[in-house]
Amino acid sequence: MIIIVCGLPGVGKTSLANELAPLIRAVVLSTDKIRKELISKPTYRIQERKLIYDIMLLLARYLHDAGINCILDATFNTENSRRELKKSLNSSSSSQINIVECICPEHITISRLRSRKNDYSDADISIYKRMRSIYQPIKEKHIVVDTSQQSTYMNAREIANQLLKNETKN
Repeated sequence: MIIIVCGLPGVGKTSLANELAPLIRAVVLSTDKIRKELISKPTYRIQERKLIYDIMLLLARYLHDAGINCILDATFNTENSRRELKKSLNSSSSSQINIVECICPEHITISRLRSRKNDYSDADISIYKRMRSIYQPIKEKHIVVDTSQQSTYMNAREIANQLLKNETKN
């Protein structure tokens, strides 16, 4: 099973992915973490972003082929980026790809971004606002979680139950 946890910066993707992982026995692959592990001073240029996403997708394919669940923690802010992701993961596994979209009221997101320290993400309020202006709604069936409504653990438990129920149907 491959789970895409997407949404704008500061909405709680990484926190949710890290809580969800042990509940579904998954490995978290984070673009922020991969970038910081490989590039000491990231530029976030197109070629660099493509490299980071390509590495994440390669690792996801290897894990999936080995029967290991993985969670992809990244913004995936356009319809095209999500479509390309699914295409590159090879659709023999498309029934095992699930999208979880994290949302959060803007004032809470901004508060979270202001209080970030020692984080893999470099996203700040200006990046949040820029990404918000280009974020495209997810048109396909997916799970939406408002990360401000209850604890991260409770959200993760509900999502895990839903994912595991969906997995037994397929």
